[in-house]
Amino acid sequence: MTAASATTPGPRRPAASALAPLGHAGPEADPADASPHSFPDGGTWRTEIPSVEGPEALATVFKEASRLEVPIHRISQGSGVWMLTDAEITEMVESCAERNAELCLFTGPRGTWDIGAATRTDSGGGGLRARGHDAVAGCVEDALRATALGVTCLLVADEGVLWLLHQLRERGDLPADTTFKLSALVGPVNPASFAVYEQLGADSINIPSDLTLEHLTEIRRVSRAPMDFYVEAPDDLGGYVRIYDAAELIRRGAPIYLKFGLSKSPGIYPYGAQLRDLALNSARERVRRGRLVLDMLARLGADGGMSPLGSRLPGPLRRFAAGQAQPAPQES
Repeated sequence: MTAASATTPGPRRPAASALAPLGHAGPEADPADASPHSFPDGGTWRTEIPSVEGPEALATVFKEASRLEVPIHRISQGSGVWMLTDAEITEMVESCAERNAELCLFTGPRGTWDIGAATRTDSGGGGLRARGHDAVAGCVEDALRATALGVTCLLVADEGVLWLLHQLRERGDLPADTTFKLSALVGPVNPASFAVYEQLGADSINIPSDLTLEHLTEIRRVSRAPMDFYVEAPDDLGGYVRIYDAAELIRRGAPIYLKFGLSKSPGIYPYGAQLRDLALNSARERVRRGRLVLDMLARLGADGGMSPLGSRLPGPLRRFAAGQAQPAPQES
């Protein structure tokens, strides 16, 4: 994307022509801040509807997306593979295939639902990470089951699980085109950690929505791995609403998934029928929030560069070398 101004073609800054005569023109966008990267299809941004917890919510999302003309590249779910039956997963896979949308399901046991008490403390303990071998094995079991049913994208919240899944993908135990998405609840906040998650096997990486625009530019100087970014974040992620930043998020963060979350809404994980009305109403509103973002981009002349629907792969990324399994150390 080109640098924006009130007098040159391309995306404009909000209210630039109205404020400049009053002596309050904003600074010109620095071309050096723009990301040099894009998706393999040449697009700079894609869309995502998160927290779509089952087939009924998915049908609601697609119906509302058709009504409001909101293109959707990715659907993600937060409760986990283990909270869905095989029939439900299959229905979601087929529905997404019909709409050229990628389906991303969360992997397995996580610390916030485990028996460990530390996650209930002010420090949060180990957060979402998989506690112990059995939790790691549960995440891998979820991955094997989901991909066997046709799921092509998996959400991961533990760096060890991510590395193991990447090795299984390299070995052929998971399909080669499986993609791994790093959860927003463990998202990196600096360029060094972002690059580490890329090397561990992440194909798109959630970063917290409170990072500054300059932070995005810093990350792009060291990595081209796609970012996932809540333009509106749920309350447990801060509740930030950054619709006016959407054009700059794309310019600085490309390639990037714009996630249409929802603040001021109760959490629904793990989802069940007791939360049906909330899940369906919030699903509709997330799509509407997406329409608001798309309208803002259009008004600013920044709506170009969206990937075509059906695009899902991230392109070449850097990885640590996957070594052979080593025998356990022997007692001396």
